[in-house]
Amino acid sequence: VNVWNQCAIRLTGFDAGDVMGKHLVNEFITDDYKDSVQGVFTKALEGRETANFEFPLVTKAGKSVEILLNATTRRDERDLIIGVVGIGQDITARMNQEQEYARLIDAANAPIFGIDVEGSVNVWNQCASHLMGFETDDVMGAHLVSRFITDDYKVSVQNVFTKALVGVETSNFEFPLVTKDGARVQILLNATTRRDEQNRVIGVVGIGQDITARINQEQEYARLIDAANAPIFGIDRNGLVNVWNRNASNLTGFSSEDVMGRHLVNEFITDDFKERVQNVFIKALAGVQTANFEFPLVTKAGVRVEVLLNATTRRDEHNRISGVVGIGQDITARIAQEQEYSRLIDTANAPIFGIDLEGLVNVWNKNASDVTGFTTEDVMGRHLVNEFITEDYKERVQEVFRNALNGVETANFEFPLVTKPGTRVQVLLNATTRRDEKNRVIGVVGIGQ
Repeated sequence: VNVWNQCAIRLTGFDAGDVMGKHLVNEFITDDYKDSVQGVFTKALEGRETANFEFPLVTKAGKSVEILLNATTRRDERDLIIGVVGIGQDITARMNQEQEYARLIDAANAPIFGIDVEGSVNVWNQCASHLMGFETDDVMGAHLVSRFITDDYKVSVQNVFTKALVGVETSNFEFPLVTKDGARVQILLNATTRRDEQNRVIGVVGIGQDITARINQEQEYARLIDAANAPIFGIDRNGLVNVWNRNASNLTGFSSEDVMGRHLVNEFITDDFKERVQNVFIKALAGVQTANFEFPLVTKAGVRVEVLLNATTRRDEHNRISGVVGIGQDITARIAQEQEYSRLIDTANAPIFGIDLEGLVNVWNKNASDVTGFTTEDVMGRHLVNEFITEDYKERVQEVFRNALNGVETANFEFPLVTKPGTRVQVLLNATTRRDEKNRVIGVVGIGQ
């Protein structure tokens, strides 16, 4: 030693008097590094300099300090080599941090692996070992894509790594790895560019999640949806079809291939319902779901099919809204039957009227119009008892309707209706409870004579 500056004194604890004239390698370098450090100095003494060589120095207190060294040939005024000057950096803290990172990576509960610029594995943590069955020694130095990626994904995975090696990182890339047992494990990968202390790209680190169980569950859900005996369809955030099960195909005549990627509302909903259906989907895309919405779909044959829809918001694994799923029922036959019933009621040769839970008129057939002189438009939405029953019968008629709304029906009840000219018409009434498809009471129908 013939140069020893103040920083070297502070770093090692040896002052200039302690080291001057002593053999640097023999007395201050740990045994495991003596040969490699001596090799660097020997080369520098031959004019071959070395940059960024890492080695430990032993401090006066006996501790090991990690040094990153540039070994520069020292020459006199005649350009004769007279020694070596080492300009170093104390990288002990950095090395400790790297070792801590390495421990964290190795102990992480997610598979983490890395490749160098050649695509060879240089990071493989414990979780990757548990998941794959390959120990670190099995994979280090092996080409990740060539050896561990299925043939159908080799090109796409290589493209992800190639992009990361030029600084273009990829998030949430799904691909399969092949385990030691030959099984296929689905991985969701974030591919991150790895750089050295000078910001040069030195490889890629992949942080993954084992999504095999999730994929299997999604496939099971897809099978259940496809086999369901109800039409099920889905749209993405742009309104384009991305789910279309077999029942939807059978109902409409359109196969999955016919509809996938097409705009559901614009291409398959009748013009008179486009706006209302679009509003239902817009609400669902904002998290407001709709139940029992009726709308028509147009079949491939051009026929109109009536659907009763539950529009459900669809979310991804981060709970972000990704679209809408509609679970429907084909109510075409039911609607046709209701329309038939409506026609029968309207053309019946007896006065038939109905009220809702509030006592407001919602059914009034032609015969009722003929008997009373009030048209449908005159009475719809008005309170039957308050406006069309004589004062002396209001309470008794209201009680009949109240009983019917509680499921207790009445036969052959006589009461008077007031006609439009103000005359009194005697009616013999059967008051029947009206129920919806879930058997909930929704009103009363009165069939009179």
